[in-house]
Amino acid sequence: MKNHIEGVIAAIITPVALNGAVDLTRLVSIAEHLLQNGCSALNLLGTTGEATSLSVAQRSAVMQHVADVGLPLDRFMVGTGASATADAVHLTQLAARLGFAGALVLPPFYYKNVTEEGVMNYFDSIVRATYAPSIPIYLYNFPALSGVAFTTNLTIRLLENFGDRIAGLKDSSGDLPYAREIAGLKKGFRVFPSNEAILMEARRGQFSGCISATANITARHCAAAYNDGDESALESAVRVRNLFTGIPLVPSIKALMGELFGDQQLVNTLPPLAPISQVEIQQLLSRYNEIYSA
Repeated sequence: MKNHIEGVIAAIITPVALNGAVDLTRLVSIAEHLLQNGCSALNLLGTTGEATSLSVAQRSAVMQHVADVGLPLDRFMVGTGASATADAVHLTQLAARLGFAGALVLPPFYYKNVTEEGVMNYFDSIVRATYAPSIPIYLYNFPALSGVAFTTNLTIRLLENFGDRIAGLKDSSGDLPYAREIAGLKKGFRVFPSNEAILMEARRGQFSGCISATANITARHCAAAYNDGDESALESAVRVRNLFTGIPLVPSIKALMGELFGDQQLVNTLPPLAPISQVEIQQLLSRYNEIYSA
């Protein structure tokens, strides 16, 4: 079981039609663009990809299509977590069979204040079901949305019980001291904060890179920072990221991408998310353009 994922990873959006159907053609086009323009890998069907608003059948179809069109699956980490253990098992099995480089797994996220034993049982089911073929499992720590945190103690228990099957962790908590502590638990354990501001720290080996929503937009600058140590490029990428502070992240990312790609269909979102207004889009575009005209 090899692990090739590191560096700048965009949490790719999922283009959708007004009726909620996934636009697979646009998805592949964006994936190809990102892989050719700075991203070392992509996180498919994550939070930015609105995965939890898609059915298991839709998520499975996306995974199958990405594999069928010949995109390099060794450069894809795919989200397979679900509230129902059986759904998470099914999706992770499919990811393993298709040959994705890793499965990014949310904890079961409906019930709150669950015990560590409950989370351990969930991962035990997934690990056992993907023994052969196996797939590296990445823990997805996003307690603000999932309501379940991968605490240091829980992460240690998962590593002790499942060993190298638990390959790393994506941290969307924004708690860098926590991320640094988790990264130090085990040699080779790969931690990816969700903020590209840590890319210089990643170059020094503390982290394995970042998995970022805004890398959909700043991939080239993030790559220049991570690969070449370009401080100016990193500053621009961070300034773009800061544009999204305090506004709906996924609808705003999609809206700005629609402007930059010249494709207004990208603005569509899945309920419960809703597109931002045209006024908000133009304000966002104006602020983005100011960064690159300075």
